[in-house]
Amino acid sequence: MKDSFPFSAIVGQEEMKRAVILTAIDPSIGGVLVFGDRGTGKSTAVRALAALLPKIEAVEGCPVNSETPKQVPDWSGIATKKTIRKLTPVVDLPLGVTEDRVTGALDIERALTSGEKVFQPGLLAQANRGYLYIDEVNLLEDHIVDLLLDVAQSGENVVERDGLSIRHPARFVLVGSGNPEEGDLRPQLLDRFGLSVEVKSPTQTADRVEVIKRRDAYDNDHAAFMLRWQAEDAAIRDRIERARRTLKTLKVSDEILTDIAELCLALGSDGLRGELTLLKAARAFAAWRDDTALARPHIREIASIALGHRLRRDPLDEATGATRVARVVEDVLSA
Repeated sequence: MKDSFPFSAIVGQEEMKRAVILTAIDPSIGGVLVFGDRGTGKSTAVRALAALLPKIEAVEGCPVNSETPKQVPDWSGIATKKTIRKLTPVVDLPLGVTEDRVTGALDIERALTSGEKVFQPGLLAQANRGYLYIDEVNLLEDHIVDLLLDVAQSGENVVERDGLSIRHPARFVLVGSGNPEEGDLRPQLLDRFGLSVEVKSPTQTADRVEVIKRRDAYDNDHAAFMLRWQAEDAAIRDRIERARRTLKTLKVSDEILTDIAELCLALGSDGLRGELTLLKAARAFAAWRDDTALARPHIREIASIALGHRLRRDPLDEATGATRVARVVEDVLSA
């Protein structure tokens, strides 16, 4: 099985790559929605993320990737409590998936053969402390959407059926991709994504040629291609780890908080999720740049991907959310 296409080898799509990196620095940002044309590297970027991310400390064999032996669920049946370093989980949630597969359910085979009621963990358990990726997220069935909304809100998966009463942590970064031509996303789920990015096919001939060259090298000279990009991926990984440390000491002034609040008020953003997400994303961006304090340039750079999908639709304004945010940013932060 081939290694994933290197993250650093993806041509262009800088906004998409930046959004994914910011969620790696601060997972509490709330995930990324990537909408755009087919064949623009959406799925490639997410799958490349698994190999790029710093490893996590987890108890060996734990179905929910517990960090310490004390956190291992009683139902897991794990005998050893050895802690290892493992890849950050990136779990695919396919279209048409059943609720039992997502949440976990009674292990029917063991119930029939031995009469034991044993819990078989689902995708939410596997994704804990990692990423849950949904391709064609706008085509996801409504009952699965409702389930994900509940879990994203609580950070816990609860299974109460078939004589089981199971609870386990389910904290993950939700990443969704899709093609807007195939349908809109439900507003409730859209609001759960911290960042939203629109990607388009390259319009420059040189960029398209470079995409072809790199993909051809990946397919036909795989070992050499992976070796070529290994150092770039390692450099990004090191920057993510350094940014995570910087995040804890990065300064945020009351003036910057006022800017964020005034910007969201001017945009008519509902609730306070916009302000909180913009603060976290801009702070992660400042840490990524190795700055020591949050400033207006960081907000300017991040505002469109943090707020563009939170705006109410205006039938008199056909501009995209990102364009509308950019206009308001200029008005509010130009003083």
